[in-house]
Amino acid sequence: MNLLRPRIWRLGIKSLLLHPMRSLLTVLGIFIGVASVVWLLAIGEGISREAQRQISELGATNIILRSVIPPDDSVNESNFYVEYGIRRSDVSALTDIPTIKNAVRIRETRREAHYGAVTLASHLVACTPEYAEIMHLSLDRGRFISDIDVQQRANVCVLAAEAAALFFSTQDPMGKAIRIRELPYVVIGVMQPRNATAGIGGSIAAQDFAKDIYIPLDTFWQRIGDRVLFVQSGQRTGEEVELSQITFQLESSDQVLATADAIRRTMEKLHTEKDYAIVVPLELLEQAKTTRLMFMVFMGMIAAVTLVVGGIGIMNIMLATVTERTREIGIRRALGARRQDITRQFLAETIVLSAIGGIAGIAGGLTCPVVMGWLRQALQIWVPDAMNNLPDAIRNVTPVIVPWSIPLAFAISVAVGIFFGLYPATRAARMDPIEALRRE
Repeated sequence: MNLLRPRIWRLGIKSLLLHPMRSLLTVLGIFIGVASVVWLLAIGEGISREAQRQISELGATNIILRSVIPPDDSVNESNFYVEYGIRRSDVSALTDIPTIKNAVRIRETRREAHYGAVTLASHLVACTPEYAEIMHLSLDRGRFISDIDVQQRANVCVLAAEAAALFFSTQDPMGKAIRIRELPYVVIGVMQPRNATAGIGGSIAAQDFAKDIYIPLDTFWQRIGDRVLFVQSGQRTGEEVELSQITFQLESSDQVLATADAIRRTMEKLHTEKDYAIVVPLELLEQAKTTRLMFMVFMGMIAAVTLVVGGIGIMNIMLATVTERTREIGIRRALGARRQDITRQFLAETIVLSAIGGIAGIAGGLTCPVVMGWLRQALQIWVPDAMNNLPDAIRNVTPVIVPWSIPLAFAISVAVGIFFGLYPATRAARMDPIEALRRE
């Protein structure tokens, strides 16, 4: 008797159908294990892709230099303002590095903006025309800040989509003037909605772009200056910062690591305090890829444990089956069945169980993106606060089915069935036919 013969499979299926509930519960264990493999790998891939997308948006050929408050900040009774960060004089020294093609300067802070009765706690971004490109911003109408606006220190602004909707819910914002620190800024453009980005370490803060207001960099320096005062809950704090960030653009990714080292050495000479941070997206991207691999291996191991539990269930059921069918085994041996025939018969039954469980598990695993979408919507309704506190990469995760996980999960399920079914099958085959026939 050979496993390739149809008759052995028909006998196996017929034997399993004699106890449908027991067979169903055994299949359920394999189903959960296989579905877990597909689900966990899909969720892990979705989280990983979102993280890599956000890092990639920073630019593989970019290097970001950020101002950060040093651990021993300079606030004291005689100096109310925290003075830290990148200085304008740093730019000329850093742009002398030959591999740097362009340096995009940015100054950002929090400011209240007003239009009529509407007051908005906005994220004010003073920048140059290149900012829209490096941040992947798209215009909805009007135009973005131009070089002429920067040179002439024009009192113009561009609004993010949500800020424009809050200020001008029923009006066309183009040509209208909003006020920041009682100074008017004429709206020249409105941006399209932009997905939020998560924070990266302690160097790049999360940014949602929803309430951004963009003005020319030189206009900020002239009208607001380096010193900015904050009043919150009756407490007054201030900062004195010349530049919040410089994004250096390079010709090739091959130059990134050497240029980053050159920037680091230059800044160490120019600054006595560590009031800056250097972010290299290319390094972060490589780290994210390594983390992705480790994460998927970890998730796979968790799912494999579930499959092993299902396999133990198969062994348990098959051992019970062997005990119940002792007399049947004795009769078959007495009629001329060999030990390998008995082994193959019971192995066929375990393979049928595991194969059915594997196919059902794959079908269940493929529903992951749909079920996750429904679950996310339900949790947003039931526990909105908890959902809003989750990181964006997890809250907005879209599971991505990993193609190789499907054949892998199925192959593992069949292998588990064979491995855990081998002992019961061998035990059945080794029974003494005379002793087996004596069993009632």
